[in-house]
Amino acid sequence: MAFIERDTLAGSDAPAIAELRRTFTLQKNAFLREPPPSLNQRLELLGAFAGMMVSNRQRIQQALAADFGAHPTQFADLVECLGVAGRVQYVAQNLAEWMKAQARPMEPALYGSAKAYIQPQPKGVIGNMAPWNFPFDIGFGPVVEMLAAGNRAIIKPSDLTPACSELTLEMVRATFDPEQVAAVAGGLELAQHFPTLEWDHLMYTGSTQVGRSVAVAAAHNLVPVTLELGGKCPALIAEDGLDAATVEQIIGCKTIKNGQMCVTVDYVLLPEAARTQFVAMVEQLFASNLPNYASHPDTTGIINQRHLDRLLGYLDDARSKGAQIVEIGGPLDRAARRMPFYLVLDVTDDMALMRNEIFGPILPVKTYRSLNDAITYINDNERPLGVYIFTHSASVAEQVLARTTSGGACVNAAALHAAVPTLPFGGVGKSGSGRHHGYEGFLEFSNLRSVVERGSNDLVAAMFAPYGATVDALIAGALGES
Repeated sequence: MAFIERDTLAGSDAPAIAELRRTFTLQKNAFLREPPPSLNQRLELLGAFAGMMVSNRQRIQQALAADFGAHPTQFADLVECLGVAGRVQYVAQNLAEWMKAQARPMEPALYGSAKAYIQPQPKGVIGNMAPWNFPFDIGFGPVVEMLAAGNRAIIKPSDLTPACSELTLEMVRATFDPEQVAAVAGGLELAQHFPTLEWDHLMYTGSTQVGRSVAVAAAHNLVPVTLELGGKCPALIAEDGLDAATVEQIIGCKTIKNGQMCVTVDYVLLPEAARTQFVAMVEQLFASNLPNYASHPDTTGIINQRHLDRLLGYLDDARSKGAQIVEIGGPLDRAARRMPFYLVLDVTDDMALMRNEIFGPILPVKTYRSLNDAITYINDNERPLGVYIFTHSASVAEQVLARTTSGGACVNAAALHAAVPTLPFGGVGKSGSGRHHGYEGFLEFSNLRSVVERGSNDLVAAMFAPYGATVDALIAGALGES
């Protein structure tokens, strides 16, 4: 899940950079020295991973609360702790099958009894640059597939979550040999240095702007990258789609981490005639389920004062340009970084909140006159991580899915695709590249080596000079000539 711009920390990261380089060399040498881990070795590592998450669940809750100011403990359990453990369980159940060589057909008339297959093998040492908003879910989650594929990994947690970063280091050091899994923490200098190493693969989760810099740095060493970059995910409510279940899905999704989630609903598209009803239904939902939203115990705090100021600046900019703002569940508590939920009406595309990923409890509401207009609007903007369609018509859902492009999509739900361990997760275009989660994550972090074992009774030698009648016959057969 993406973050916006990072804070710049004063001071030198020289010790952290030196530690990173030492650990990187240690893992590189170990990978070259030792054979790829067996199925049992990988399962043992995954079991240790799951045990690490469950045994530290209370510490994870405390670290999240310390960094965010407020963070619901049950959500910390569901996603940041048990979500990773569940990811381990799914991978472990399927790993034996995933590791098998996959046979590919060969033309027997040409290749005789030869065999061809794809052999997944570890890439080597993989770096994971984690974001601040889901420090454990994304800091540890992709490492599950990295280890399943037989790799070694180094995690770099975000400097915006110091308590979570310190706990990440402690958990990893207490559980794994540094030759297998390690973590190193620091500030901006470390973040800039991290992608310059000769990784066998690099994963970055964050903003498109920083992701571009990471990709450029990695490109100098031709390092393959997985980029998970976020974007502005729309919720498109069709003419028949506005009901209590739709509002519950959109608002429920938007309040996860208080909007600080890359796959959250970034704005709503709905018919002009439905706007008043939508606003009333949102207000009623908060009154029933989340009264006093800004001070509710299940409301996550904004990560820091700078991001709070950024969000308030979006609202000031929208007001100055004619937007109508509906405040729900106030008042704002600046000292505690707790803010109400805001619906923003009459939005225009020159507003900052429509030009940037919001990452907070602000929901712009944009109206359309026809479904085609709504689809055109989505397509006129950058391709998002997710498109969420709310309708009771299968044909409408199929039309929107067919005419839009996004990393993932949901029908009558929001962001649910990111929670399903059997589905690959990632973006497209400026919302990211590559996939993690499940089988596709295993493939992402594997080298899919093509292997041919020559057999007998083949015509392979016909490919070598000098060429003669046998080659003429092969060509004639391929062209269908007698």
